[in-house]
Amino acid sequence: MALALGTFMQVLDTTIANVSLTTIAGNLGVSSDSSTWVITAFAVANGVTVPLTGWLMRRFGVVRTFVVSVILFTLASLLCGIAWSLPSLILFRVLQGAVSGPMIPGSQALLISIFPPERRSTALGIWSMTTLVGPVAGPILGGYISDNYHWGWIFLINVPVGLASAFISWRFMKSRETATAKLPIDAVGLGLLAFWVGCLQVFLDLGKNEDWFHSPFITTMALLAAIGFVAWLIWELTEERPAVDLSLFANRNFALGTVALTLGYAVFFGNTLLLPLWLQQQLGYTATWAGLVSAPSGIVSVIATPFVARLSGKVDARWLASFAFVAFAASYLMRSGYTTQTDYFHFMLPMLVQGLGMSTFFVAMLSISLDGVSAERTPSATGLSNFARITGSSFAASLVTTMWDRREALHQSRLADASSPFDPVFRHAADALGQLGLTAQQGYGVLTREMVGQAYLLSSNDIFRASAWAMMAMIAIVWIVRKPAPLTGPVAAD
Repeated sequence: MALALGTFMQVLDTTIANVSLTTIAGNLGVSSDSSTWVITAFAVANGVTVPLTGWLMRRFGVVRTFVVSVILFTLASLLCGIAWSLPSLILFRVLQGAVSGPMIPGSQALLISIFPPERRSTALGIWSMTTLVGPVAGPILGGYISDNYHWGWIFLINVPVGLASAFISWRFMKSRETATAKLPIDAVGLGLLAFWVGCLQVFLDLGKNEDWFHSPFITTMALLAAIGFVAWLIWELTEERPAVDLSLFANRNFALGTVALTLGYAVFFGNTLLLPLWLQQQLGYTATWAGLVSAPSGIVSVIATPFVARLSGKVDARWLASFAFVAFAASYLMRSGYTTQTDYFHFMLPMLVQGLGMSTFFVAMLSISLDGVSAERTPSATGLSNFARITGSSFAASLVTTMWDRREALHQSRLADASSPFDPVFRHAADALGQLGLTAQQGYGVLTREMVGQAYLLSSNDIFRASAWAMMAMIAIVWIVRKPAPLTGPVAAD
């Protein structure tokens, strides 16, 4: 449970600030665009340190690395909660993201290490539940806190949880510490990694506001990210002791499992971001109610995961993964039928189906991607797969919001072409508004706003349908891999 709490904190903090940016910007006296650096700073720092998990655990031990990471994350959360300006908040978010890198890979490695093979599936089931509930709970907690308390509490709530997780983890697992070795650090590889990930994250987070490649700055960031990535790739493949062990991709199950995990989670994360955004901006939902729409998926996941964990030792992981992708696809197809008059109950139904997919997704993908990976390379493998997952979710966040706006512009143009002041239906609607006491100009304004709302609805439904087909395509990747064996063996250091 302590490992699950540590993981939950880290995943929660990737989304809890999303719905609070407007509140944070207003309180600190900055623009909403500037406040997005609160998200960017965390993502960049986290993305850089996640791949270093393997080296850190071999150098200092799995338990020690995890516990120190949780303690530092708790301290950084406290600093974020008392930040007095945007620059100070960004600085503390960088620290928070950097020290949280080993938390998810570390918890995975420890779970595999401390549980016997027959109980490992149950343990991983509980872990996956907290990992997937985090992105759902984040907007709920963030919205509720922003609507009712000072925004700093979205970070301060981590303090007691973090202290409890660190104390319990060290108290009961220090005797299971792995062997350590003095290993040289790949400073060049680390520097190149920080460079290209930083450029990529700036490109993704600011590209939409700068109109992507129409901006010289964004174009420069994209080129630098590409050059840095190629240089990093060449260096890591030729370095004797690389910071990131890319040779893991020689394992077919790890390579394909990581691809399926990254793409599947990217689609999931993008839709998790889109739904509350649409509800708040177009339907007038508060941050709290937008989060509550997503809550049923987390509840179903919590209930179903223990049962799925028991099945995972008996059922081929490829079938579990296929079920997850089908459930996700069904949920997104159901969402594509949303209208601006949809009530809470019908918003909730697809989320219940999504919860079933969430309960099997991570358990299945872990079984597939870690199949054939030796015990001593497990920390490196979990770090690398989580790095890919985080990077993929960053792509998804930028891609989904960009597609949403561009599809809205397309649909609005089509709706405008199909209606004009000379159209009988349009004139009838305008006359009806006039009978309610509105002037012609006011009536046209109401109809225009309705047109914009319908355009965003159509855009959202387009993305939901595309997401459903993308999830179905993931099933093909799952069945290319070998049948995975149950996870066995302890986690050790090189």
